[in-house]
Amino acid sequence: MLLSEPYPQPELPRDFVGSSPVFLEALALIRRFAPSRAPLLITGESGTGKELAALAAHALSERRGGPFIPVNCGALPDTLVESEFFGHAKGAFTDAIRARQGLVRDSEGGTLFLDEIEALSPRGQVSLLRFLQDASFRSLGEEQRRHGNARVVAASNVDLRELADRGVFRADLLFRLDVLSIRMPPLRERPDDLGPLAAHLLAKAAQREGGKPKRLAQAASDLLPSHPWPGNVRELEHVLLRAHLLSTGPRIEADDLRRCCAALGSAPDGGAPVDIGVLRREKQFAVREVERRFVERALAQANGNISEAARLCKMERATLSRLAKKYRAGAPLPA
Repeated sequence: MLLSEPYPQPELPRDFVGSSPVFLEALALIRRFAPSRAPLLITGESGTGKELAALAAHALSERRGGPFIPVNCGALPDTLVESEFFGHAKGAFTDAIRARQGLVRDSEGGTLFLDEIEALSPRGQVSLLRFLQDASFRSLGEEQRRHGNARVVAASNVDLRELADRGVFRADLLFRLDVLSIRMPPLRERPDDLGPLAAHLLAKAAQREGGKPKRLAQAASDLLPSHPWPGNVRELEHVLLRAHLLSTGPRIEADDLRRCCAALGSAPDGGAPVDIGVLRREKQFAVREVERRFVERALAQANGNISEAARLCKMERATLSRLAKKYRAGAPLPA
């Protein structure tokens, strides 16, 4: 059931494209919760637009004039997590050659967005819990307690309640974060949005890469619902970007899509000529995707601890650390 809005609906970002009921319900919740100062938890599979939802909640709030600070929790070093959050005074520890104000103060008057909150180390979870309890904190090396005015918005692509039941994630922190919650629906629950979303993403591809926007031929458009899109909007965007770059005409044909997404099937005999360059690019992209997902799962299971993740994976720590640095910013686009 959709939430009714008794007041004029503020404008949402243009990248929110779709009219399916489950998607419109998520947008209604963003509008409803944006003015609140309470913590907000955004859940959903990878690629569903959780950071975009957090940005929208910030832009629609009274904090829109303040900073929006995104943080990847899996990238926070466990030994320095308090310093990362709350800052430190000069000389507070060996490497503290200058004072640092920390993420909470960086977010003063705005929004602190904690992405992949499940990857926050146990030490980091304790530090965040203390701040959420009364919004006060003390920088390392300082005696003065400060009051922070930053709204915390967290996001996760896993079931935090299950992690809490297993003792991997603090239940008391989950209760503090899950005051208000929004679930961003996966693309497979929005089949009617595939067409409008594809047109929007092709226009973005043309703007980014140059040239006129291409459109999907009817046969190509008919292929889209045949794939469950486990990578959601991000996966669709990557496929359409490749199709924009590889197709030679003003339209993207079904064979073009098949070459750009193996899950949509192989081109039939007598189709477009085989291009070995396409194969190489697809193999490179597939390897990157597998590596990225492997790193994400390993760090999530190890609560963001590189050493523990390497032990679980039976890998050298340096090797996993290089992969983590390579992929923590998100999936790379194809070359």
